[in-house]
Amino acid sequence: MRQTDREIPLSRDREAPQGNQPLSPLRILDARLHADPSRVVLRPFHLGWQSNTAQGDRAQRLVEDIAGLSERAASAEYRRVLADFKERHWQTEQMFETRYGEVEAALGLDPARFSRSRKRLIGAYFCHEYTYAAAALMNPSIVPHPDQSGMAGGAMRFIMSLRAVGEGHISSVAFREGIAETDGSFSLWPQSAFATSVELDNVDMACADCAVSVHRHEESSLSNTVIFPITEQQRGGLEDLRLVRFEHEDGDYEWVGTYTAYSGRSIRSELLRTRDFKHFVLEPIRGIAGRNKGMALFPQKIGGECRMIGRQDGKNLFMLRSSDLAHWDADGELLMEPKFPWEFIQIGNCGSPVLTDAGWLLITHGVGAMRKYALGAALLDRDDPSKVIGRTPEPILTAIDADRAGYVPNVVYTCGVLQVGEHLLVPYGISDSAVGFASTTVAELVALMV
Repeated sequence: MRQTDREIPLSRDREAPQGNQPLSPLRILDARLHADPSRVVLRPFHLGWQSNTAQGDRAQRLVEDIAGLSERAASAEYRRVLADFKERHWQTEQMFETRYGEVEAALGLDPARFSRSRKRLIGAYFCHEYTYAAAALMNPSIVPHPDQSGMAGGAMRFIMSLRAVGEGHISSVAFREGIAETDGSFSLWPQSAFATSVELDNVDMACADCAVSVHRHEESSLSNTVIFPITEQQRGGLEDLRLVRFEHEDGDYEWVGTYTAYSGRSIRSELLRTRDFKHFVLEPIRGIAGRNKGMALFPQKIGGECRMIGRQDGKNLFMLRSSDLAHWDADGELLMEPKFPWEFIQIGNCGSPVLTDAGWLLITHGVGAMRKYALGAALLDRDDPSKVIGRTPEPILTAIDADRAGYVPNVVYTCGVLQVGEHLLVPYGISDSAVGFASTTVAELVALMV
């Protein structure tokens, strides 16, 4: 994200260097998104020593230390805080005041005890900056935007989700908006200097097994919004969101994403659901299928059933069925096993299947020798997607040259692609460090399949 302070211009195809991936139909685009330590959000500082100790309640003692400052000293300290941080965040003083209110409620403070500026100073002591994308941006997903007004010539406005890895190697969900063209090119909307976190609708509903609802600030754009872990199950990170626009049988629709909630000890698949990307519900997937990761939802029911593709045994792909989006009570039926050398270790999905005239197009990933990740594709029957029509015998995209280097080397990975006319826009993670973009057509992929 070195280009976050301005719009990334229209990115067009360029051929891969001679000799690299000669069989690949994907054309690599110019744009890249990188980790950016300068992008920070203002977050609550949850003191690990808030419980009572032999020295007393240290959170209460911190408040008393601030209360012991003279009015002149408190004002001077608050001015120093504002000089350091006011221009780095959006509505900084309001956020300090909000944080003070939370501390006041938690510690039972007298609301009449402090002046407004001292309350804000207390709030500042219980906040901190968090670099949510300092380590990596990776594993993007991409879907049509709810707002398609003004689009012409087949162009499509889109939303892309990104796995942002920051301080403590905690993963959160970031977003970018843009426009994709029918020739495979695209542009990204600019980001502002400020990023904001979503907020809980009800702070009392954040237990490990609860569905929680959150909202972005009404004055903040989606491209400047971050969803951080909220529940105990999520505290280690929200990983690899796979978004899809899901159409219900009555014609209603919503955007649904599956992601891995990592507690630091265990994993669980969960759902993100939204109708407007302003309000979100995060809820656990119920049933035994939710114990695994990498689940991808079909964009509609098939034969009256919800369908997902998942890797339930760590190696193979399975077709899962359910009558309810949130309940998946069976491990499903075997769909695909590793067949070619580049996927002998394991195969997985790379996002939701895309419905085409030829059938359901599924982008896959395979892991081969030296734990090298590569992208492939498969075609499933339109009416019965449990039938595999064809697969690419060779990878369609692998990490080459400089893209082999990163936090996890030799990896390309995506969590979804976007169909615009005959073209597919393919954002992809590069060695768990950055995001690149490629373009191809459905026909070119199908032509490679056996």
